[in-house]
Amino acid sequence: MKRSDVKDKASGAWPEDLFRTLKGAGVRQVGYVPDAGHKRLIELCLADKEMHAVVLSTEEEGIGLAAGAWLGGVRGALLMQSSGVGNCINHLGTVRECRFPLLMVVTMRGQVGEFNPWQVPMGQATPAVLAAMGVVVKEANSAEAIAPAVDAAARLAFGSYQAVAVLISQAVIGIKSFQDQASR
Repeated sequence: MKRSDVKDKASGAWPEDLFRTLKGAGVRQVGYVPDAGHKRLIELCLADKEMHAVVLSTEEEGIGLAAGAWLGGVRGALLMQSSGVGNCINHLGTVRECRFPLLMVVTMRGQVGEFNPWQVPMGQATPAVLAAMGVVVKEANSAEAIAPAVDAAARLAFGSYQAVAVLISQAVIGIKSFQDQASR
């Protein structure tokens, strides 16, 4: 697959569909670490007066944020990149033992055409690492699959007090290149 083919797949309305899905699921608090893959979704969350979007220093803070939101009667979601999953491992044990819902939407790196070798190990390990920590893992490999996958994940997470992660394929969000980074 050529880089241009992957970038073409990155266009579309999936962030808007995903935002509507989160709103429909009653999510009112979203924790995030800035991420190009979630850029449009983050902008929508920040612009919505009914949603509280919280920028995090590191992804594991989002687990405490989601737990606190739930204890306060608010549904939350955590947006992150696959490289951030590794930061959350110890905190996922808390989710498992305390049985509170956790909805995670993870943009994947380390997949098709990845330019950064540091992203590959965690990108490849993310599904297995999450599953090993008791997280239910769903994968969205097309833009059309994202909103339905997140809707089902939200129902499972909030209905049965589970940690559920939807992994959005790098083929959907597009790839970066050294050239893209140099032009910033």
